[in-house]
Amino acid sequence: MPAATVIRIPSNILDAVYAGAKELYPRESFLLLRGNKSKGIINITDLILAPFAAHEEGAVHFNPYMFAGDYTLVGTVHSHPSGNISPSNTDLNYFFGRVLMIVGYPYEGKGCIAAYDSNGDKVPIEITAAVECKDEEFY
Repeated sequence: MPAATVIRIPSNILDAVYAGAKELYPRESFLLLRGNKSKGIINITDLILAPFAAHEEGAVHFNPYMFAGDYTLVGTVHSHPSGNISPSNTDLNYFFGRVLMIVGYPYEGKGCIAAYDSNGDKVPIEITAAVECKDEEFY
């Protein structure tokens, strides 16, 4: 699989990821990333809560089979309350989608996030302008 050259995530979506991680601290947070890939760029467009995910200290568990056939899912994002934003062997062994994003404590700023491909190689992240969401599109 060719590696993506860059991940683009809107600032308000990143803020939502950080807010969720802060809320669950010291447990790990976990979200699925919805988006699209075109010409080596993965554009994150939305976040999805994984139903029945178990958020624990040091681990998160979810059932990937609940999302079989949803080709809009491009990866996952989860938190490392320790602040270490490198993927663990478990993170890489249970890789889902095209990209794995990790956010680390204190969950603020560009230095607290990293993205990786399935080989564990770092993928650059661009934080883009916030996307607008009309109320009728939210649900």
